Amino acid sequence: MEFCKALHQLYYDPNIENKNLAQKWLMQAQVSPQAWHFSWLLLNMDKVPEIQYFGASALHIKISRYWNDIPADQYESLKSQLFTHITRFAGGSKIVLTRLCVALASLALSMMPEAWPCAVADMVRMFQAEDSNVDGRARCLALLELLTVLPEEFQTSRLPQYRKGQVRSVLAQECGSVFPLLEQLLQQQDSPGFIKQKVLKCFSSWVQLEIPLMDCENLIQAAFTSLQDPELFDTAVEAVVNAISQPDAQRYVNTLLKLIPPVLGLQEQLRQAVQSGDMETSHGICRIAVALGENHSRALLDQVEHWQSFLALVNMIMFCTGIPGHYPVNETTSSLTLTFWYTLQDDILSFEPDKQAVYQQVYRPVYFQLVDVLLHKAQFPSDEEYGFWSSDEKEQFRIYRVDISDTLMYVYEMLGAELLSSLYDKLGRLLTNTEQPSTWQHTEALLYGFQSIAETIDVNYSDVVPGLIGLIPRISISNVQLADTVMFTIGALSEWLADHPVMINNVLPLVLQALGNPELSISSVSTLKKICRECKYDLPPYAANIVAVSQEVLMKQIHKTSQCMWLMQALGFLLSALQVEEILKNLHSLITPYIQQLEKLADETPNPSNKLAIIHILGLLSNLFTTLDISHHDDDHESTEVKKLPVQQGPNPVVVVLQQVFQLIQKVLSKWLNDAQVVESVCAIFEKSVKTLLDDFAPMVPQLCEMLGQMYSTIPQASAIDLTRQLVHIFAHEPAHFPPIKALFLLVTSVTLTLFQQGPRDHPDIVDSFMQLLAQALKRKPDLFLCSNLDVKAVFQCGVLSLKFPEAPTVKASCGFFTELLPRCGEIAPVGQVVHENGKVLLQAVLEGVGGQASRSLMDHFAEILFALNKHCFSYLSIWIKEAMQQDGFPSARVSPEQKETFSQQILRERVNKRRVKEMVKEFTLLCRGLHGTEYTADY
Repeated sequence: MEFCKALHQLYYDPNIENKNLAQKWLMQAQVSPQAWHFSWLLLNMDKVPEIQYFGASALHIKISRYWNDIPADQYESLKSQLFTHITRFAGGSKIVLTRLCVALASLALSMMPEAWPCAVADMVRMFQAEDSNVDGRARCLALLELLTVLPEEFQTSRLPQYRKGQVRSVLAQECGSVFPLLEQLLQQQDSPGFIKQKVLKCFSSWVQLEIPLMDCENLIQAAFTSLQDPELFDTAVEAVVNAISQPDAQRYVNTLLKLIPPVLGLQEQLRQAVQSGDMETSHGICRIAVALGENHSRALLDQVEHWQSFLALVNMIMFCTGIPGHYPVNETTSSLTLTFWYTLQDDILSFEPDKQAVYQQVYRPVYFQLVDVLLHKAQFPSDEEYGFWSSDEKEQFRIYRVDISDTLMYVYEMLGAELLSSLYDKLGRLLTNTEQPSTWQHTEALLYGFQSIAETIDVNYSDVVPGLIGLIPRISISNVQLADTVMFTIGALSEWLADHPVMINNVLPLVLQALGNPELSISSVSTLKKICRECKYDLPPYAANIVAVSQEVLMKQIHKTSQCMWLMQALGFLLSALQVEEILKNLHSLITPYIQQLEKLADETPNPSNKLAIIHILGLLSNLFTTLDISHHDDDHESTEVKKLPVQQGPNPVVVVLQQVFQLIQKVLSKWLNDAQVVESVCAIFEKSVKTLLDDFAPMVPQLCEMLGQMYSTIPQASAIDLTRQLVHIFAHEPAHFPPIKALFLLVTSVTLTLFQQGPRDHPDIVDSFMQLLAQALKRKPDLFLCSNLDVKAVFQCGVLSLKFPEAPTVKASCGFFTELLPRCGEIAPVGQVVHENGKVLLQAVLEGVGGQASRSLMDHFAEILFALNKHCFSYLSIWIKEAMQQDGFPSARVSPEQKETFSQQILRERVNKRRVKEMVKEFTLLCRGLHGTEYTADY
């Protein structure tokens, strides 16, 4: 038989191609009409389980996906055959039994409620009937399996939405046939463990159907009892958590209140588990306590007269938060509780003022205790212990600390300034207590708590920050983790330092000292960058020192590339606040070593190692120029008003430096023109400078345009077009700079058009950048399209071609070009003429994309083109769309002439509401792709 052969190939053939062929053949067989016939044959008892499993799976697929193919008069025979086979397999292969149960469940869901009104009750009755051939225990297990998979099959079924609601309510009523049976089986003394296990799983499955919580009371209590049995523990936890967590449960407040005592009753079991290091048990009990607290804190807080029992539950969760041991090595429970504390706080703060005041009084002390517990949990283990942790454990601990940090920041909302005072007092006592020296871990955790809050909350008005800044230099830093946290804390206080510049000298020496330690690379460099950005107007007295230390560190090459780049950005901020001659002097000493290195490298024959050195140096320069901004474009108005800045005279220092190194950069380029990364690094220097300097960059425009033109003509690269776009954006509308920009734009266009003639498919990045350049030109300086030597028709055709690229970003950029071009039809004669002569080709390409050639994620962009065509070329569009839609099978064979006509009319009618056009296009593209009304579209 072919099936046996194919299945044998799938499971046992070592050849991957044979496996794939077999899988393909079997999948086709499963959905073929013959599946009804062969499935039953494959279930014969003489077949091996793999073959029987395939037969059962084929039945499930036919029932669940091709229900409409089954004639109604065959429902009953199908049902009885499945019952017979399930009974037959009750004592046989477990995987085949489960699959048959899933098939019967699917059948029941499709027949409910009309064709099979009491399906669940019937199932229970059928399996409880005496059958001498099958032992009662096996029958009981088969019934439990069937009842367990029924709700699971419902959750994943493909029932339409209206049927889903109908079937859900029928099932919820049918639990009356299931729960008494489950209770009876759990309470029977002689029920074996594996039956009770199945019962709890079955209950777990049913509660997810939104069964009223009060109907579950008895089973929840029975599940609580089962928690004492180690074999049933995990399954019982799952059942209790699922029952408590269902969204509907909060309507049954009385039942919820009844659940608090049994949860509190688990505290002794929890303590023993913690003492004996039984992580599984403590984890399970914690999940139950958190499920009750987190899902129902609002409902339980509302019961003011029961405030003490809820407070006891909160304290139990606090015990779980502070469970001894280091996460994730000796405990994995504490992290489960963090969301609970957010929820409880939100609920307390959402009450009306009177009630909130009462709860604030009860819970403020609890939240202060929480802060202590969290800071204790955030402490690092001893250096010796930490040395044994794996890198994965260290990473999990890092993430856990970030979660603690977020929680502390949130708790600040409830506790306010008092929280900072309490942290400061504790830190002060730690650092001044000479009799009992503290561990570095303790100090680090307190600082970490402070930093967590200071990073996101405005602490500028806090009266404890001056004291903290005074304490920081007293910390004896003996450890990398502590040093890191000290750095990050200083960084978090950089805005405060800008308002209190007299304190800068307290901490700046620490930061400069840390710069020399490679282990503190990230924290020290990012902190210096923050200080240089926030406090730059107060740093001139320290500038020489900062530059000298930074230079020394850069020359020693102790930091990774990205930190070197940040350091250059920090120096850019720093130098921005100096006088021009000071800037030039510092720039000279800072850059000269690199320029000398670059001169040397420019003379060498290109090879991989000198390429990396060149890219590194160019990167350092571009990062320096990114933030070196003497006209202070990025400053907010407040700071420039507070610090009256001297007006800077003379040329911009960045321009001075760029002009000095321009020839050197050209020399480097001439050797590396073939290398996209070097070209990109060169373009980045100018792009960052242009963005920062804006109009100040003007003196460089002519020579840069000339260099870009030479570069692009020799070897076209996307980064050169992107820089051209930047120049068009900033300078094209200024008459003085228009000639060089215009010449560059025309040159880039003509070179790219030649590239299109040779075949642009290998250069989607260039096409993408070119389309963005054209759109920018139309936006900033549409006159560029009036140039006699610009071939507007060729540009238009390139755009149409680009719409058919497989790369989504390129298509998106092309759509952007057309949505800028079409509104210019009236004002720019060459554009109007080209659109009128070739617009039909554009429409054809857009409709092809909508018809299924382009990704569905791009439909909004195609809709924008249709909207623009309708708005600016209406009389033409009405003719073009009619002609295009008359083609057979266009834009898809799946749409009828009527559907095409409806779509055309809808588009032509909508000239105001772009959102409506987008909806029409989405609807039509689904029809074209045969996806309309399928569940596959639900995600979009």
